Amino acid sequence: MPTLPVEHSGPPERGDAARNRALLLQAARRLVDERGAEAVTTDDIAAAAGVGKGTLFRRFGSRAGLMIVLLDEDEKAQQQALLFGPPPLGPGAPPLERLLAYGRERLMFVDAHHALLSDVGRDPQMRFNAPMALHHRHVRWLLETARTTGDLDAQATALLALLDADYVHHERTDRHRTLDELADAWETVARKLCGS
Repeated sequence: MPTLPVEHSGPPERGDAARNRALLLQAARRLVDERGAEAVTTDDIAAAAGVGKGTLFRRFGSRAGLMIVLLDEDEKAQQQALLFGPPPLGPGAPPLERLLAYGRERLMFVDAHHALLSDVGRDPQMRFNAPMALHHRHVRWLLETARTTGDLDAQATALLALLDADYVHHERTDRHRTLDELADAWETVARKLCGS
């Protein structure tokens, strides 16, 4: 299996910078939990953290940058499960079984984190950042290991489209489909791509 980068934190921050970062993250998480990501502005977050809006942009680059950091811990846990966890999600299971387990696990993650993932997905620089690219590489590698033929990049992209936060939200809220139904749809497509 190719090496998948697990995101690590950078060098230690100065005390005041670390404090401001923690305040901004706590405020953002609380506001997102209370209102939903779409209803939270950078002004709201900075005010709740008791810092200037410029501090937010210096620490995170953009609103989407802050939103992706909120996902970071959960993304790291999922990366660890893909790399080192028990089968069928982790190593040790046949590639198709791992692919099916990945689809179901990621679907639950996307459903639980819809607001943040949707918000991040609106920023093109964040939509294709390292954690998101990891998922594409993982699915592509599982397809390749399952001896899938054809354009593996396109097939991985197609499978991941079924796990897009806004698509899943639309299917759940507007079409009233259950997570099990969406997982079964993922499995049907994954099996066809793998010739099963």
